[in-house]
Amino acid sequence: MSEFKKRVLVGSPVHQKPSILDPFLRSLQRLTCNTIDIHFFFIDDNENNESSAMLTSFQETNQNVKIELSQLADVYLRDEHTHYWNDRLVWKVAGFKNHIINHCLEEKYDYLFLIDSDLLLEPETVEHLIQTEKDIISEVFWTRWQPNTEPLPQVWLMDEYTQWEQRRGEELTEDEKYKRHMEFISNLKEKGVYEVGGLGACTLLSQKALEKGVNFKQIKNLSFWGEDRHFCIRAAALGIPLYVDTHMPAFHIYRDSDLAYVDEFMTKEETHVSTKEEKKNKLTLSMIVKNEGNRYLKEALEKHRQYIDEAVIIDDGSTDNTVDICLETLKGIPVHLVKNEHSKFSNEIELRKQQWEETIKRNPEWILNLDADEIFESGFATGVKEILDQEEFDVVCFRLYDFWNKTHYREDEYWRAHFVYRPFLIRYKKDFTYTWKETPQHCGRLPENVFELKCMLSQWRIKHFGWADKEERVAKYKRYAELDPESRYGWHEQYVSILDEKPNLVKWTE
Repeated sequence: MSEFKKRVLVGSPVHQKPSILDPFLRSLQRLTCNTIDIHFFFIDDNENNESSAMLTSFQETNQNVKIELSQLADVYLRDEHTHYWNDRLVWKVAGFKNHIINHCLEEKYDYLFLIDSDLLLEPETVEHLIQTEKDIISEVFWTRWQPNTEPLPQVWLMDEYTQWEQRRGEELTEDEKYKRHMEFISNLKEKGVYEVGGLGACTLLSQKALEKGVNFKQIKNLSFWGEDRHFCIRAAALGIPLYVDTHMPAFHIYRDSDLAYVDEFMTKEETHVSTKEEKKNKLTLSMIVKNEGNRYLKEALEKHRQYIDEAVIIDDGSTDNTVDICLETLKGIPVHLVKNEHSKFSNEIELRKQQWEETIKRNPEWILNLDADEIFESGFATGVKEILDQEEFDVVCFRLYDFWNKTHYREDEYWRAHFVYRPFLIRYKKDFTYTWKETPQHCGRLPENVFELKCMLSQWRIKHFGWADKEERVAKYKRYAELDPESRYGWHEQYVSILDEKPNLVKWTE
């Protein structure tokens, strides 16, 4: 196991009939583990001995499986009409889930994924949810709660199960409620990540959320039905927003009649995985580093490793542990490392050309050129796939925000880089002749003629932390003064503004 894999506990209280438990367990066995290390924790609350035997068999054929017997005997009824819950059953399940949470905290897992035992997952679900970087997020699933009705999602916006927006004190007609309800449902049918007021049954919880105290314990002065309502209200009170992802809807076996569609779901996902692998576009990270050990390199590479396939790194004369950080953080990912004995930064065009030549030697499909202090905003690890899969555009431009501290970026007449889209990601084309801006400074990180190719603008933003420390700003000012004393390659007023004592700063929001 790579030391950089996140440890995930998949937890489920199980009171299930064998015909539904079997596909549920098969679904869990298919979960991908490229970036995570999965452990399982089942609480066996089964009445049926065959179901208990199936859990034991799963434990024997898979690693890191923990099973505890509930030793409680309760009858749980369900039929083709609905499921029949009572108060005792609800809070019994809440106790099971809290027990799993406590185990997760004791063993210091990075994430807990709580799932009901009548759900089937796409193989990439857990890894995908982690990449959204949300502390609490569910994967959506749709259920016909009553026979012959339209399927509805397991998430809601407010109260017990209100699925339309309504401000406090706002009066709505039934027609207005219906319209807003349909807007909510329509939104969830589009792939994305949406903030909600309630969720459950298929939920990823971060260690941060668990340590803050989220749990399923009953809130005594709340009359809402179901442990998930109490969990969600407690999370909101703790200041933790709730989200739903709709990229990989789970399949809910709510009735025995739903079993007829299990094979279709499982086969569809196997086909989907196979197709995904065939269409995968290789993404090569290209980066220059120098003495980044105490800066942002490790954080940046930990983000980038979620979506890159390989890396080309030029170490421009580092004298610290920069190289070790690169190799350790990207362990498991191919890294082509070139070390310059003497720095070439004083003649940037030479350095950028070296970076380009070493990168195209790797026969890349897509090249992502980032500096060691540049990090995409949350969610890019998921969103980049859509960019790589499209075939119309070869150059992708993004907005770069210059941070003046960890939480604020600068915006004034001299610092407005984020008003312009710049190329950071390109599809490499062997039959295209690339040319460069031949200047020793500010030559550009990519060939200057890439705009002759078809270009798209992306709404994903890049956070640049190169200016976020005062000492670094002073050092950069001195370097520019030395390398470009007449401001031939840069803007003199902007150079001077680096030392402004009270610049205009804007708070960053994701």
